[in-house]
Amino acid sequence: MATTEAAPRPAALPARLYRDPAVAELELERVFERNWQFATHVSRLPDPGSYITATAGRQPVLVLRDQDGVLRAFRNVCRHRGSRLLAGSGECGKAIRCRYHGWTYRLDGDLIGVPEARSIAGLDKSALGLFPVRVETLAGLVFVNLDVHAQPLNEQVPGLAERLAPWGIEGLVPHRPLDGTQPANWKIVADNYLEGYHVPIAHPGLMRLYDYKGYTVDLQPSYAWFEAPLRDKPSGNRMERAYQRLVTPMPGVGREDPPVWRYLFIYPNTAIDLYPDQVWVWKLDSDGPRPTRDTAMLYRHPNASARTRLAQFFNRKVNELVGEEDVDLVANVQAGLESRGWEPGPLAGAEAAVGWFADKIRADLGEQ
Repeated sequence: MATTEAAPRPAALPARLYRDPAVAELELERVFERNWQFATHVSRLPDPGSYITATAGRQPVLVLRDQDGVLRAFRNVCRHRGSRLLAGSGECGKAIRCRYHGWTYRLDGDLIGVPEARSIAGLDKSALGLFPVRVETLAGLVFVNLDVHAQPLNEQVPGLAERLAPWGIEGLVPHRPLDGTQPANWKIVADNYLEGYHVPIAHPGLMRLYDYKGYTVDLQPSYAWFEAPLRDKPSGNRMERAYQRLVTPMPGVGREDPPVWRYLFIYPNTAIDLYPDQVWVWKLDSDGPRPTRDTAMLYRHPNASARTRLAQFFNRKVNELVGEEDVDLVANVQAGLESRGWEPGPLAGAEAAVGWFADKIRADLGEQ
């Protein structure tokens, strides 16, 4: 496996950063409330008044399209008594009305209506608009950041939109949500995603599909990009062999090059699986020291051929097994980190992105 990062590599994180409840609380403020996180796909916000709700860490967020067609995001809380304003997704019309006491906000966040306003001494509606949240799109994906002073996402990931362009993600359609949990700290789940070192040992199916010697990682300041070329040699597994046959060539999604599975991780918790036939986007959320909450969605081309649909089916079946293997792996790491006296061993070249991620976590937490 090749890597663009030069030795020596950063150290992995110590056990306490995966186990300590105080660290999990600190991460909510210093990691999840200061960085860009995936919220939704632009197709879910097609018209003025369209909205979705999401979270950034534990903070409830509301993303909508205003009357001028501009995307806006706010903390999903009424300024009066703290009620959540909206739930789920849908259409809110031309204004947002709190279901508790009827305080009403324009889609730009301004407070415009307060029942019995004359009875509230010193009421200044101009000072009680919704708390803004930063929002940007990247290749059709909507991201939010609770830090209103944060560097724009597209400045943090220069050139990434162009790199994603061949998949036409903005034109794909949501197909299959997959939400759940994993029995390990979210950073253990991220570490597992960020390295291919375990593939030869833990994922026999992937080893039959991957040309592992061609597996590469490109580390950028705010994202990691992985490429795993598929083997020319037919797999001995019937389902994997069928996928290999169907995926070449694959019109409609992805790049017109030899079949490669690509993976993208945008710090701190957004993962994007870029296949020749479909795209998965998933977000890892902390739920205390453990477990991890997963929010995932599969995106497909709306006019994909029957051949592509069949390839997508086999792809999902292969990766369902990989997912089960990974859940077992991260659970074992979480259990092992209870061992007193354990310190992380040195990282292999195939784990370069684990060190990259560890350094970014240390920087956000103020760790030495």
